[in-house]
Amino acid sequence: MNRARRELLQRAARLGLGSLAMRPVAAWAWQTPTPAGAKKLDVAGPQSLKAHALAHGLLYGCAVNVGLLGQDQAYTDLVRQQAAIVVAENAMKWGPMRPTPTTFHFAAADKLVAFAEANGMQVRGHNLCWHRQLPKWFDGYATKENAAALLTSHIESVVTRFKGKIQSWDVVNEAVLPSDGLPDGLRAGPWYKFLGPGFIELAFRTARAADPGAKLTYNDYGIEAEDEASGRKRTAVLELVKSLRAKGLIDAVGVQSHISAGGDYGSGLAEFLDAVQRLGLEIYVTEMDVNDRRLGPDDATRDKAVAATYRSYLDLVLKNPAVKSVLTWGITDRFTWLNGEDARADHLPERCLPFDQQLNPVEAFFAMRSAFDGAPAR
Repeated sequence: MNRARRELLQRAARLGLGSLAMRPVAAWAWQTPTPAGAKKLDVAGPQSLKAHALAHGLLYGCAVNVGLLGQDQAYTDLVRQQAAIVVAENAMKWGPMRPTPTTFHFAAADKLVAFAEANGMQVRGHNLCWHRQLPKWFDGYATKENAAALLTSHIESVVTRFKGKIQSWDVVNEAVLPSDGLPDGLRAGPWYKFLGPGFIELAFRTARAADPGAKLTYNDYGIEAEDEASGRKRTAVLELVKSLRAKGLIDAVGVQSHISAGGDYGSGLAEFLDAVQRLGLEIYVTEMDVNDRRLGPDDATRDKAVAATYRSYLDLVLKNPAVKSVLTWGITDRFTWLNGEDARADHLPERCLPFDQQLNPVEAFFAMRSAFDGAPAR
């Protein structure tokens, strides 16, 4: 038995899936409409997203609202049932974690890590350096003189606390924005303002020293589509990643994959993924959801279009063997961020995730499962 197969079997055993990895998993046709009473369908155990992904050497997981764990039992059970890897929606970001310049609030992050450990899940850390969700005290406190110390002390404290417990860290998040007009296509955010482009390398070096065993990731959005802006951003991200790779500071690239039903995703993204693979890096789909804001109000039409986009997009990216995991940004429409930021003009709730507001599996669930079934084994 080769090493990869042995590791797959061991992972299946840890997840309580028995001999799943020894046999093919029967796929449900993704086109199958979800019948009334869908919550009674068997989508747990061998029929779960995590099981179908694992059978092909992939990890499926989701972003988690940590405040709901243990408080909303149905939600908690659904995450436990479907996810092999989890990431905090907000609990590990600067704002929630840093009430003052000299103190940390770790309770929510600790809760997620404990939940994952108790249920045989892996954890992604999100994120260590971002231009958004900074604490209120940051403005007026951070300066060119203290920004480097703020950044390094934060990363050292957070990464050290969870050393050995995090599969991968989004070390720097969304640092590229060519429309800002800066050299190398970088974003004109607060960290750039204080430290220049060197903040990126500083963050990665600090994270590497704090936990050499964690996969260090650069994570970004807006690199998925076939339009000119996405192409320019892909080029800039690739140049940044090449520079980090040459210095031995990066292990993976996160492609967020906040995409639109009916959107155009094709050769540009595939070529980008191939280029990342040639650098010897892993690729993670880190924040996938499929918004339906361009579609009319009919639920059935929206569900079919969203499912078709999940299937076609995952078929495209999973052809690349460097793609090791797929995480959705949430697991149920009930709590999706898309109903707040950039919501539909008609204010209808989005139908964007594999489970609906009643936690029933929808067509997107079956589309994802079939895409995992069709993926080449890792």
